[in-house]
Amino acid sequence: MPIEQGGDQAPAAPDAPPDPQKTDPGSQEVLRSVPLSRDPGESESKVTVLVAFAANILIAIAKTAAAVLTGSASLVAEAAHSWADSGNEIFLLMANRRSRRPADRTHPMGHGREAYVWSLFAALGLFVAGAVVSVSQGVGELVRPEPASNFRIGYIVLAVSFVLEGISFLQSVRQAKPEAESMHRDLIDHVLATSDPTLRAVFAEDSAALVGVLLAAGGLGLHELTGSPIPDAVGSILIGLLLGFVAIVLINRNRRFLVGQEADPEVRAAAIRALMAAPEVARVTYLRLEVVGPRVIFVIGDVDLTGDDPEPQLAYRLRALEARISASPAVVGAVLSLSAPDEPTLEA
Repeated sequence: MPIEQGGDQAPAAPDAPPDPQKTDPGSQEVLRSVPLSRDPGESESKVTVLVAFAANILIAIAKTAAAVLTGSASLVAEAAHSWADSGNEIFLLMANRRSRRPADRTHPMGHGREAYVWSLFAALGLFVAGAVVSVSQGVGELVRPEPASNFRIGYIVLAVSFVLEGISFLQSVRQAKPEAESMHRDLIDHVLATSDPTLRAVFAEDSAALVGVLLAAGGLGLHELTGSPIPDAVGSILIGLLLGFVAIVLINRNRRFLVGQEADPEVRAAAIRALMAAPEVARVTYLRLEVVGPRVIFVIGDVDLTGDDPEPQLAYRLRALEARISASPAVVGAVLSLSAPDEPTLEA
């Protein structure tokens, strides 16, 4: 509408959509201050998995050769462990690639949950190919004990394996540590809580591998010192039990994200504060932040907007607020409704 010289612009119609750029003079991302885990990008996640894959392949070949030469039950268990880890990295690469596919008409919230499906397969593989084989080998050694030989070869292979596993472990720590600091968590708590299953799997498998190498070295050393294969067999069983525990933890974490899990309470509290700080929001009465993929959430909430606008204008303002929430790279979408007058305000 034209503006008269020296006069004011005529008011817009009540049902005219507001300009989103003028809704908030500050940041367009409402959840900018929310401590969502930083996304390291596809390249760093892929590097973490590829380093683990390369290390496990080399270690698996070396352990297999050492197991054949020494006849050690613990080395057989460790070889099975490393082959299982190598296969698992393929699943994790699939998880990392397929979960990053963009949203489409049939998957409006993206494909993020595919990461938990492929990571679940990896955890099941660790349980079957690692834990079950290791325990079976140890039990078989107890029933039909066989002497071992060439102990020095076993020690050398285990020492090299420890170094390679340590390199892979340090790469996962390098990725996890900045994220843990941004979320105000210690490293272990963050690895267990993170929505990134590939990071958790690599960290857990490498940690178990380092402990497994020490168990195998202990079993092999006691076998040499005592001349009895029983410590070696017990070492194999302990390795299997360790792998079984790690696999169950990983399976459970992937299951929880697959069936739908809310974001961390700290993230929820910060999101409430961020919404309340928005100038157009008077109250927040309901908020659900559902994890729909690695470092990605979907926002559902009820809010009371400021002012006393007619219903069409409120609808436009809600859509504009949803767009500002969805502007965050960690938010795949947002759906807001108006609060009922008698609904209590949420506390952060």
